[in-house]
Amino acid sequence: MFGTRDNLRSVLAQHSMRHFGNQPDPHRRQRRVLRTVAFFEFIKGIFVLLMGLSALMLVHRDVWLIAESLLTVLHINSDRHFALVFLDFADNVTDARLWAAAQIAFAYSTLRFTEAYGLWNERAWAEWVAFISGTLLLPLEIRELLRGVTLLRSGLFLGNLAIVFYMIHVLRAAHRERRRSAVEAETRDSSPM
Repeated sequence: MFGTRDNLRSVLAQHSMRHFGNQPDPHRRQRRVLRTVAFFEFIKGIFVLLMGLSALMLVHRDVWLIAESLLTVLHINSDRHFALVFLDFADNVTDARLWAAAQIAFAYSTLRFTEAYGLWNERAWAEWVAFISGTLLLPLEIRELLRGVTLLRSGLFLGNLAIVFYMIHVLRAAHRERRRSAVEAETRDSSPM
């Protein structure tokens, strides 16, 4: 049918190149997007970790004095409404609140780092973590938007919404792939040899 052995080798080589070597990876784009999301989650984790460390650095310090110094460095008049609110907030900060804020920040950053690791390494559980944590944050982000629409709030909301919808897409695609593999395995097992 193929003729000589050389012809057979040539046909097999062409077949293997077509199916293994030159065929684009169908999951390459998804992997790139998941790694982008992982990087974004890692950056969020770093930011929140720094905020937690900042809270710890304020424990046993006069927070009001530090806030007043910060306003002076930034050349903000302490008689302005924003400055008064900021100073009032600083006056009400206690060590217990700082410790609580630091603990929450460390827990949140640990979640973000874990999610980033899992997404970067294409773990299925991380896709679920990204979907669930993103979905749980949406009501809080909507509440913040209702308080006042700003560029930052809008960007965070839209970014998180995009991640949630992308995770739905990834989870549905994985479900379809598992179902197709199960049907193929069932068909292969039930076919006569």
